[in-house]
Amino acid sequence: MEFVQDVLDFFRTGFNQVNAVQGLIIALIAAVLLPSLARLPMFVVGATLVHVIVDTLLPVLSGGAAIQLPQVLELSFWRYAATLLAGYLIVILILGLIKRLLLRR
Repeated sequence: MEFVQDVLDFFRTGFNQVNAVQGLIIALIAAVLLPSLARLPMFVVGATLVHVIVDTLLPVLSGGAAIQLPQVLELSFWRYAATLLAGYLIVILILGLIKRLLLRR
């Protein structure tokens, strides 16, 4: 039972990270472009990549800061990317299902 709680906490953390303005905009665009639920995994990976790119470029574009590449050799970066994947999976799936229900009528 503890394992199930850990998995639920992982998805909850991912949902919380995506449930900000940046993540919701990315997820909404991905859900609108989603042609079918069979393509969901590819759109989730794409949304995660876009999120990481925006996180990297936002300080450069808004404040003129030097570009800081993500620390891809650090475990914390991959944990962050995995939680984003989980969050986008939930949000894009929900938005995609809502889109299918609305377009059916």
